[in-house]
Amino acid sequence: MTILVTGAAGFIGAAVSQHLLQRGERVIGVDCVNDYYDPALKEARLARLAGQQGFSFQRIDIADRAAMEALAASRGSEIDGIIHLAAQAGVRYSLVNPFAYVTSNLVGHMTVLEMARHLPNLRHLVYASSSSVYGGNSKVPFSIEDRVDDPLSLYAATKRADEALSVSYSHSHGLAQTGLRFFTVYGPWGRPDMAYFSFMKALMNDQPLRVFGDGSMRRDFTYIDDIVAGVIAALDHPPAKGQHRLYNLGNNNSASVNDLIAALERATNKRATRDEVTPPPGEVAATWADIDASKRDLGFQPKTALPDGIKLFADWYRGFYQN
Repeated sequence: MTILVTGAAGFIGAAVSQHLLQRGERVIGVDCVNDYYDPALKEARLARLAGQQGFSFQRIDIADRAAMEALAASRGSEIDGIIHLAAQAGVRYSLVNPFAYVTSNLVGHMTVLEMARHLPNLRHLVYASSSSVYGGNSKVPFSIEDRVDDPLSLYAATKRADEALSVSYSHSHGLAQTGLRFFTVYGPWGRPDMAYFSFMKALMNDQPLRVFGDGSMRRDFTYIDDIVAGVIAALDHPPAKGQHRLYNLGNNNSASVNDLIAALERATNKRATRDEVTPPPGEVAATWADIDASKRDLGFQPKTALPDGIKLFADWYRGFYQN
């Protein structure tokens, strides 16, 4: 198969591309390699993919309609599946640069949908949503059946809008689609804007950790290899033509920020100091994934406990930044 992977220079996109190549698929990677966080890390991820048999790369912004149409014209007949992971990530950055989310997450998603409906051999479009769509829901764990009409951030609102756009395109144009709500993905080659990464950097530089509140905020931390397994399982289990499905991909275990810090301390053999600050608007108190549906339909079964995943991340971090 030939799979178009958007966001191929990103954390999840690069890992998914690597897995697809290892099992013998052809991957067309697309990414604009923006500077939301250090582009050098994105280039390093791409360097691991470059030169592998079956991988090609297009430096394209998914919101650039003309560029995406040109890609469809030149390579569209090859594409069997799309894994759409490109997006403007992060809750807090949406307070600073809201139009980046409108461009990447709304216009970009729409552009991918329009491209997809014209591809003659496309069997399945898998796209990334987010646990953020659950907003202020107090019932945990979060279930796919829960209402998601109370987003607490612009990021969450754009991701929920993407789901609605995809539902409409499945009905109107017969696209088989699967949306995946990711829960706090972490691990080697991860995103520097996320707490575990910034905490690790602070620990290694003997600086205080900037912690929102008292550390009691909880997240369903999900290791990258488990997320990749879920994405691939979704790709391999397409719904019928014209159907749209949603699944949670999480660890099904909510841990506190204090638990995260303790795991980092064990992995680095360092003691953290803290700078506790007021959480910004849009931060939810807790996330926790109900994964019964993804277990049943996709065979999804996360395997990596938080302490083990953090140890693997810490080993990678030291090797990447200190060698």
